[in-house]
Amino acid sequence: MPEALMKLFSLCSKPLGVNVSADAGREGRDGLLWFRDIGRYGFGDFSMAVIQANQVLEDQSQIESGPFGTFVGVYDGHGGPDAARYVCDHLFRHFQETSTESQGVTCETIRRAFLQTEERFTSLVSELWSSRPSIATVGSCCLVGVIHQRTLYVANVGDSRVVLGKKVGNTGGIAAIQLSTEHNANLEAVRQELKQLHPNDPQIVVLKHGVWRVKGIIQVSRSIGDVYMKHAQYNREPLNGKFRLSEPMDMPILTANPSVVSLPLQPNDSFIIFASDGLWEHLSNEKAVDIVHNHQHAGSAKRLIKAALQEAARKREMRFSDLQRIDKKIPMNCKIGI
Repeated sequence: MPEALMKLFSLCSKPLGVNVSADAGREGRDGLLWFRDIGRYGFGDFSMAVIQANQVLEDQSQIESGPFGTFVGVYDGHGGPDAARYVCDHLFRHFQETSTESQGVTCETIRRAFLQTEERFTSLVSELWSSRPSIATVGSCCLVGVIHQRTLYVANVGDSRVVLGKKVGNTGGIAAIQLSTEHNANLEAVRQELKQLHPNDPQIVVLKHGVWRVKGIIQVSRSIGDVYMKHAQYNREPLNGKFRLSEPMDMPILTANPSVVSLPLQPNDSFIIFASDGLWEHLSNEKAVDIVHNHQHAGSAKRLIKAALQEAARKREMRFSDLQRIDKKIPMNCKIGI
């Protein structure tokens, strides 16, 4: 693989929610910011960082290297940490199993790993339902990248995002190319997809306080977990009333079936940014790629998070220094991981 190719991974991570089977490099803290400036993996370097915004860490991530190439996972949990932790512990294992059975990595083997993880997590919910029904409302967005034999595979459920930085000829410029498909009801295409799948349900998407939500409850249309929106037996008492639907569920509303794409890597593919939605709420694809391109790659993830925080502070008419001092027990609507 050309030396210039795939030198950086920036991915969502948490100090208590990261699994790295590579040379992890130096890590550090800056207030609520946790980071690894540079580390080594099978094909190059990676940088990791996160700003903690939740009192309970709901997110997980991993980077693994082995016979099937390099595997990157970003798991943005919601409703609690259980689903993201489960995915981090099991999705890569299922990916290894399906790839071994198929004697190689394909879009289908990755899809099967997602669906197997969903099936096993649903079984866990079934086991815990009588003692802990709230487990049915826990879910996770899942973003996976696999580099295998000069091919990049990207699989996603939810609204995390992968953006490729590609050099433009000999101009010294860089292009930002989004590789992932997002599943968030605020996107018109997602609302249309839901309406087509549920033509007899006028309330399949509801606008509440300026935000589109599936059944007026959840923004993402695909996830692992959230079984209360997939199986009728988990959408009833003793589940909290705010999650129970008023009409019968005759088919799953959400799905764990990922959008999967593959593309051959080229010598002018410079780096990839893997991030949860918190980053992209504050930085455009182009801005994020420019930040990485115009600075040395060591510390890129930390630099991106600080740029996003500065933009978040500007939107809230706060000083950046004041935003940094907010106690982690106070909810901040700027959960960012790259």
